[in-house]
Amino acid sequence: MTQSPDWHPDPLARFRTAAATREAAGLKRTLRARTPNDDGLIDLASNDYLGLARDERLVEAAAAATRTWGTGSTGSRLVTGSTSLHAALEERLRAFTEASGALVFSSGYLANLAAVATLGRDALVVSDAGNHASIVDACRLSRSRVVVTPHGDVTAVEKTLADRDTEHAVVVTDAVFSVDGDLAPLAELHAAAVRQGALLIVDEAHSLGVLGTRGQGAVHAAGLAAEPTVVRTVTLSKSLGSQGGAVLGAPEVIETLIDTGRSFIFDTGLAPGSVAAALAAVDILHNQPELPRYVLTRAKELASMARELGLETNDPAGAVVPIVLGPPETALRAAVICAEHGVRAGCFRPPSVPVGRSCLRLTARANLSSDDLAVIWGALTAVAEMKVTM
Repeated sequence: MTQSPDWHPDPLARFRTAAATREAAGLKRTLRARTPNDDGLIDLASNDYLGLARDERLVEAAAAATRTWGTGSTGSRLVTGSTSLHAALEERLRAFTEASGALVFSSGYLANLAAVATLGRDALVVSDAGNHASIVDACRLSRSRVVVTPHGDVTAVEKTLADRDTEHAVVVTDAVFSVDGDLAPLAELHAAAVRQGALLIVDEAHSLGVLGTRGQGAVHAAGLAAEPTVVRTVTLSKSLGSQGGAVLGAPEVIETLIDTGRSFIFDTGLAPGSVAAALAAVDILHNQPELPRYVLTRAKELASMARELGLETNDPAGAVVPIVLGPPETALRAAVICAEHGVRAGCFRPPSVPVGRSCLRLTARANLSSDDLAVIWGALTAVAEMKVTM
């Protein structure tokens, strides 16, 4: 068989062309390996909101579990990957968040894939335009009809639900949105879902450990923890300083995910060390309820600094404080300036944010000191000066 003359002889050429286009647009991404001391920079880029990722209590719990159980879980949760540690973490998460049940996954991303793709199957899925990529991917995997509604628009959600031509429906939203840092109108969304006979799925990745009286999350803070038609997904890799994720929900939800959730059934279970670290983190949150308040205080201080310097930001609902700079090149330059002044800042560009909304994404931590804030002020001052001269 002869090759078609229309086929390019090099199947990798299209990738090189696309990479060159991305680089010219300021959208090239680079892996940067940090050192154990984070290159001496103050961390405003990670999701370690409570500063627990290096807490000795978590480190020792992970080390002890690794010595006892080994480095891996050895299999999927339904074969050999469930240990008594996993069961203990599920019970601790359930009790702490006042949920009916909990199911642990090896990542928050996979928890979202399971919850949305499985519970949204054979249903209308209504998704907020600002939702995280894991929710977007889960919507696609559901193979159901998906309607994306304007960000935070409860009226649009209810109208979409009311106009549907299928019996079942699922509404899915972030609690605290990962870039803008705003809070979804959870009580209103739940009321609309109840009126229209729909399930509400809430991604608590950026609210667990930050919102609620003890950091139990936005759903708990909204008084919806006991509602059987509310499903929560959480990550263990942000406020809890570990790795993994979980789905919190009614027994029917947990049973369905165990029986039919592909990203649960076919994935290797979370490593015992990570499970033990998350268990220790939940205990710390329970015993130190002041930690979430520290995060919120620091986030407000970061936003206040930005506004004082004439930088565009939002009123933070959680730990995330965006500083909108516009073109990707400006955001990249701002991140470099921050590093030069001792601060590591996240830099978000399309497709993570809309075109023209590239930003620094600052994340507050409970253990930021007054000395840290002084350094951060210097870095943001330099960013503001750069923006004026551009």
